[in-house]
Amino acid sequence: MKHFHFIVFSFIIVTGWLLSVSVFPATVQGQEWNVRDHIPLDQFTIQCHRGAGNLSPENSLEAFEIAWNLATIPEADLRLTKDRVIVAFHDNNFKRILPNASEEVQKQGIADLTLDEVKKLDIGIWKGEQFAGQRVATLREVCDVLKKYPKRQIYIDIKKVDFVQLARETEGVHPQLILASSNHEEIKQWKKLAPKSFTLHWMGAAEEKLTERLNQLEKVQFDAIDQLQIHVNINNNKEGQFSPSDDFLRKTGERLRGYGILFQTLPWNGNDPKIYQRLLDLGVASFATDFPDVTIDAVRNYYGQSGKKPQ
Repeated sequence: MKHFHFIVFSFIIVTGWLLSVSVFPATVQGQEWNVRDHIPLDQFTIQCHRGAGNLSPENSLEAFEIAWNLATIPEADLRLTKDRVIVAFHDNNFKRILPNASEEVQKQGIADLTLDEVKKLDIGIWKGEQFAGQRVATLREVCDVLKKYPKRQIYIDIKKVDFVQLARETEGVHPQLILASSNHEEIKQWKKLAPKSFTLHWMGAAEEKLTERLNQLEKVQFDAIDQLQIHVNINNNKEGQFSPSDDFLRKTGERLRGYGILFQTLPWNGNDPKIYQRLLDLGVASFATDFPDVTIDAVRNYYGQSGKKPQ
């Protein structure tokens, strides 16, 4: 597997996120904003969805290591076990990840099992024999890695956890965390508990609904939000038309830059480099992805098109 050097944008933590106000100036009239002119290639942020996207089973330490070795940022989905241990697992139940388990087990979820029981689950075999033996990662295990490698970061997507417990158990690595949530109240609550951490507000909906949500956020000046992610669907029946539309994405990027917020998109089924290049043309400044190898190559090639030598 090829490894590329991408130093994450969020690493500019010594002087604080307010630096992003100068990094993301509003678009000059008549001139389209482009990430190549404002963020060096080696500071471009790529989030690996659920750990390492399609390169690995999700939410395992092995998946997180793949993402970190690509110099991207993995995402961990957090839940509480029956004995209140925070672990990384996405789904409400085990049906998808444990397809060969009994129906009774498939109906259960992380909250129904103790940590000892969770650790017995093989969460890798469903993806292929080469992944057999991978286990659910605990928050403590992730924090141990972060403490060992202080330049690494991780997105923590909130499924069901206690925020006070989460803040306490991650106290030594808050600057390395980017809390991701679709709930603005959760983001504000977390920021009060862990002011040195970063936040990402993600949202996916019809364009009209997205506009309403953005309008509400702007009324409070996007309080406590450092990054904002929009889910993008690609309509292959209409020559790859984006939903939300190109115009919406372009205007949203300009709107967010006015508040110093990093504009990220997650293009569903985005395994075509042209998708990322089109989104970059629209002013997108960061990606979440299920296809990190495709995304990395697309971003590198896009920067190369500017005549600047890729870093």
